[in-house]
Amino acid sequence: MIRNTSTIPASSQPETGRQSIVAVIARSREATLFVVLCALIVATAAVKPEFLNLQNLRDVLLNVSIIGVLTAGMTVVMLMRHIDLSVASVVGVSAYGVGSLFVAYPQMPIVLALAAGVGIGLVIGAVNGALITFGRVPSLVATLSTLYIVRGADYAWVHGGQINATSLPDAFALLATGSTFGVPNLVLIALVVLVALSVYLKHYRGGREHYAIGSNPEAARLAGIRVDRRVMIGFLLSGAIAGLAGVLWLARFGTVDASTAKGIELQVVAAAVVGSVAITGGVGTITGATLGALVLGVINIALVVLRVSPFWQQAIQGALIVAAITLDTLLARSVAKRMMRKRDHG
Repeated sequence: MIRNTSTIPASSQPETGRQSIVAVIARSREATLFVVLCALIVATAAVKPEFLNLQNLRDVLLNVSIIGVLTAGMTVVMLMRHIDLSVASVVGVSAYGVGSLFVAYPQMPIVLALAAGVGIGLVIGAVNGALITFGRVPSLVATLSTLYIVRGADYAWVHGGQINATSLPDAFALLATGSTFGVPNLVLIALVVLVALSVYLKHYRGGREHYAIGSNPEAARLAGIRVDRRVMIGFLLSGAIAGLAGVLWLARFGTVDASTAKGIELQVVAAAVVGSVAITGGVGTITGATLGALVLGVINIALVVLRVSPFWQQAIQGALIVAAITLDTLLARSVAKRMMRKRDHG
C-alpha cells in the first residue's frame, strides 16, 4: 500500500507561496531596484525615443557619480543608526577650499588637491564623531548643527566671491571631462570608491561591525565591539568621502561659490533610503545605495526630457522615500511573523 507522507495541508500552500515570494523580495532588493531602473528607462524611451542617446547616458553617469559617492559614505553611517546631514556643507567648503589653493598655487599637483579635500572632510567628520561619541549628542542634531556652522563659515570666507573654471589647471579639469577607454574618469573614480567600501563592509571585520552595531548596539557592546570607536570611524569615512566629493564637484562644474551643493544632503538621504538602506540601521549595501542614486538620477533626467516642471523632482523624491520606508516596514513585519510561526511550529 502506498502511504501519503505529506503533512502539509492543501490550504497552507497559497500561504507558503506568498511567504516564499516575500522572502525572495526581501533577499533581492537590489534586483528589484535594477528592474525598476530598467522599467524607468524603457518607459521614458517609449514616450521620448531621443532619451536613449549617449549624451544622456553620459550626463546620468556624471551626475550620479558624485551623488553615488556621497550615498556610499552616508550608507556607512546609516548602518549604525546614525545620519550625516553635514555632507552638503563639507562638499561646498572643500570645493571652494581646493579652488582657492589652485588660485594661490596654480602648479599644485592634483594628488595634493585630492588630499586637501579629503583632509577638510576628515576634520569636519572628526568634529561630528566627537560630538556624537563623547558629547552624546544625537547624530541628527550634531550634523544638522555642523551643516549650518560650516555653511555659515563658508559664506563668511567666500564673502560673495567665487572660483571660476578659468582659474583651474586643464589637467585638473580632466578628472571630470576626460575619459579612459570611453568611460569618464569621474565615473571610474566613483567606481573605485564604491568597490573599496563594498569590499570593506562585506569582507572585513570592521565593516561587519557596522552592521552589528546597527542591528543591536547593546548586544554589540556585550560582544566586545568598541561601538564608540566604530562610530567615530564611520563619521571620519563619511567626512573624508564628502571632502573627496567636493574636489570632484569642483572638477565637474568648475565654478563654485558659498552655495555650492546646497540641499544635496536630501538627495543623498533619498538615494540611500530608496536603495534599501534602513534608517533603523543594520540593513543595506553599497550596491543598493548606488542603484538608488541611479534611479533618482534617471528620474531627474527623464523629467527634463519629458519637460516636466523641476518642482516635481523633490515631490517624487519624497514619495519614493515614503514608499521605500513603508516597503521596508512591511517586509520586516512579514519576516518577523514568518519567523514567529516557524518558532511556534518548531
